[in-house]
Amino acid sequence: MTAFARGIAPKAKALRPISTNGGGWTPLVSESYAGAWQKNVEVRQDQVLAFHAVFACMTLISRDIAKLRVKLVQQDASGIWSEVKNPAYSPVLRKPNSYQTRIQFWENWMLSKLSSGNTYALKVRDNRGVVVELHVLDPYRVKPLLTEDGAVYYEIQPDNLSASQTQIVVPAREIIHDRFNCLFHPLVGISPIYANGLAATQGLNIQNNSASFFGNQSMPGGILTAPGEIADETAGRLKEYWETNYSGRNAGKIAVMGDGLKFERLAITAHDAQMVDQLKWTAEVVCSTFHVPPYKIGVGQMPTNNNVQSLNLEYYAQCLQSLIEDAELCLDEGLSMAEGTGTEFDLDGLLRMDSQAQMETLEKARSVMTLDERRRKLELKPVTGGDTIYLQMQDHSIEAIAARDKLLIDQADAAVEIEDDDDPNLSEEVGKALFSALLAKEAQKSIALLEK
Repeated sequence: MTAFARGIAPKAKALRPISTNGGGWTPLVSESYAGAWQKNVEVRQDQVLAFHAVFACMTLISRDIAKLRVKLVQQDASGIWSEVKNPAYSPVLRKPNSYQTRIQFWENWMLSKLSSGNTYALKVRDNRGVVVELHVLDPYRVKPLLTEDGAVYYEIQPDNLSASQTQIVVPAREIIHDRFNCLFHPLVGISPIYANGLAATQGLNIQNNSASFFGNQSMPGGILTAPGEIADETAGRLKEYWETNYSGRNAGKIAVMGDGLKFERLAITAHDAQMVDQLKWTAEVVCSTFHVPPYKIGVGQMPTNNNVQSLNLEYYAQCLQSLIEDAELCLDEGLSMAEGTGTEFDLDGLLRMDSQAQMETLEKARSVMTLDERRRKLELKPVTGGDTIYLQMQDHSIEAIAARDKLLIDQADAAVEIEDDDDPNLSEEVGKALFSALLAKEAQKSIALLEK
């Protein structure tokens, strides 16, 4: 089994790295606005990931997508996609590699894309050239390269998990590159942190300030003032004495001051700074860049709409759908699937309805779905006769009703003629026969019209 078979870039080709407008490749420290670095305003990704809203949005999205099963589907002659199995694709979709489950693999895939803007999955092939393993690489250890004629290669730093123990360069066909928000270059994805990093940093600063504030028994700092001039030595001694005896765990104790000393608060209180509102605003900004409804991570009020499916459908359409379809297309092309074969995430695990709405929906679908298909939605086994669609017969076409009315008129005319006959027994027998014939003809015509 070989990881990049037929794949190392020829030395004859001159390779050059791609750079973004930021002047580097996926930097850990970025400018939140022009000139921020000179003003000592930094957005560090490793710190921003610790902000609760960033962490919550990324883990919510990645977990919700990872829990969806990936299906191998094939299109039939009628254009309908149905789930199938294929020894060339099914094994790697079910178990992408030896050290990750399917859920762990897709969670890793999405977290890499959301945090860095890029997911690099290295293909491992067998002797037939079939992809049997996929490895999500550290995005900061992979770099896209371009040749002078526009061919794309990837430089991969050593990674024992992916069987790359030395630095290598592989062609694009051996890498699945899923990228997000290519603002500066088609091969360079940008994370939502590019847009929410400053808000997340502000939120972290608010939390750090709050931790210091409440660590000081909710007592702000201040200034000790004296009515007259004091020596530097005396000022230092008073400052040390005050911090030792009336700050931290000792905050709130009673201080006795003489010689006109006076304590004045310097820092504004948390209430004056509207800390809670500011913290909520920073979290909402983060949610907007990830396209996650704020209530999903506990920020803001829950919608008044109690329809679970509608809320999940909104979340899917504005946040998850593009990520899911990107991953599906990357898999289809990365695994070199034939025309009419592809992958689909099973959305039933996401767009679940409450039990009452689900039963009502299945009941209304009885004219378009078989009983077994509806039972499958409830994870129930097929039953005898469950593979047929049944329709009620209370509705008839206008043509069938007109044909029935004509037969009834003919029957009435025949009955009048029978009443004129002298033999009453004959009249009764002929009437029964005519009525039976009428029913048979009506049924035949109705069936014929329905078949048309």
